[in-house]
Amino acid sequence: MNTDHKWIFIVNPIAGNGAARELTGKIEAMIRQHQIDAKLVFTERQGHATSLSQQHADAGYRYIIGVGGDGTLNEIAKPLIGRGDVIVGLLPGGTGNDFIQITGFPARFEEQHWDDFFKAQVITMDAGKCNDKVFLNGMGLGFDAQVAAENYAGPGVVKPGGKHKYIWHILKTLLFFKEKKMVVLNNGNRTETDCFINTIANGRRFAGGFYLTPHSIANDGLLDVCSIRRLSLWQRIRLLPAVPKGTHIQDSHVHYYQTDKLSLAFPSEVPFHVDGELFFAKEFHVSVIPAALTIIYNPRGKHYFKIS
Repeated sequence: MNTDHKWIFIVNPIAGNGAARELTGKIEAMIRQHQIDAKLVFTERQGHATSLSQQHADAGYRYIIGVGGDGTLNEIAKPLIGRGDVIVGLLPGGTGNDFIQITGFPARFEEQHWDDFFKAQVITMDAGKCNDKVFLNGMGLGFDAQVAAENYAGPGVVKPGGKHKYIWHILKTLLFFKEKKMVVLNNGNRTETDCFINTIANGRRFAGGFYLTPHSIANDGLLDVCSIRRLSLWQRIRLLPAVPKGTHIQDSHVHYYQTDKLSLAFPSEVPFHVDGELFFAKEFHVSVIPAALTIIYNPRGKHYFKIS
């Protein structure tokens, strides 16, 4: 282990209903075991992780590690896009923990995973950009965005509960969601459709276990798109069980493709999520940022990278 570079662990203490905070004892033990120059800091408000990340990167910290969920990592990564002088990592302590699958680590570490993480083996990965917002795992419109909206009690305030909460919101939205018209501009081609789901991603997994973009590779310079048009209630019920297995893309109602940029437009504002964080907009201009981050990954795990 190279001990010449400083590490900062940015902990979101409320992530995962306190799961991130519970990891701090183990992190401190691993810092001592690996004899690294490191400290822990805690976020105090929404957006605080971004300023902490910027501050410590500018102060010469080489390893900037998020302890929390996808939203925590997103905040940390924002000021680090395109910086080759820092290495980013995530110790999963969120609710869904979808991003961590990209890196080949599990949502909950066992002993060997801690050792693998602190070996700090790295790879570059892409990011996506939607309007002025960056995403690492993915963004979504339609059904999954409405599920995200149901998961929020207010701006930046997530309703309490774990995976059972997600299942309840999914079932409720399955029954009552109404598709909206969507215009898509991709590589000069303009199409109109009804949007049941439109997911654009670097990763594969959303909402704690739904593989909406099962072929995505996080360093291929492309975004994977899963677009599902209007479905009847019966078609929704039939298609939903296929999503955790990723076999939904074989259905005739699903258009699955890759692109480096596209634009979407709706008649009025609709909810959309970026790495699980909820926003609203009417128009969406989406593009890939190749090799945006250098990130710690597990080469022995089931990561979503191509190795040259």
